[in-house]
Amino acid sequence: MTQTIPAKVIDLRYLIDKFGIQLVLDGSFFREWQEDLPEINDLDKQLLDKVKAGYLNLLNYPPLLENVVRMAVVDPLLFIGDFYLATFYVKSEESIDIAVPDEDVIIKGRINTLVLKEQLWVMIIESKRASFSVEQGLAQIVAYMLRNPYTDKPSFGMIATGSEFIFVKLVKGNSPRYALSKGFLMRNPGNELYDVLRILKRLTQLVST
Repeated sequence: MTQTIPAKVIDLRYLIDKFGIQLVLDGSFFREWQEDLPEINDLDKQLLDKVKAGYLNLLNYPPLLENVVRMAVVDPLLFIGDFYLATFYVKSEESIDIAVPDEDVIIKGRINTLVLKEQLWVMIIESKRASFSVEQGLAQIVAYMLRNPYTDKPSFGMIATGSEFIFVKLVKGNSPRYALSKGFLMRNPGNELYDVLRILKRLTQLVST
């Protein structure tokens, strides 16, 4: 019988105790975010430059809510990468509330997940404050990835806060193993969305085969 895990109880400690997941630090385990990345064309780069400029403008009008992050950054990224076209499909998973006590105030955020394929997930974290980092969504996306029905194939995911992107790889087995890419930051010089799009394209190539 498949066990349903309440979202509110999921953290990395739970996944370690329940499923024996292990973090892999060996760089050779997750080479897919660095090797054989497809090129993107000049039009894609121009559009991604507009996405970055729009995001930086939105920072002047806080708070930056999850639906704004999705509309201004994630949706355009998926559109530019043709991820709304066949053979992909996008569906929303359940949104999850997160809360951080700040003195006498509870500051809430949300985690929303999109499924591009059964082996590729995109997680969006509402970035009302800096503490809602990728760590807030890591356990949640790994839990989703553990549901991958293809036990002989790796799963991949991307966590997006608007300001940062990070990729995740999970290989199931008796002791599931996962690893992370480096973080890609919107505020870094240049435009790291170029690399984010190239990695997304590479990962979708892998899950499509």
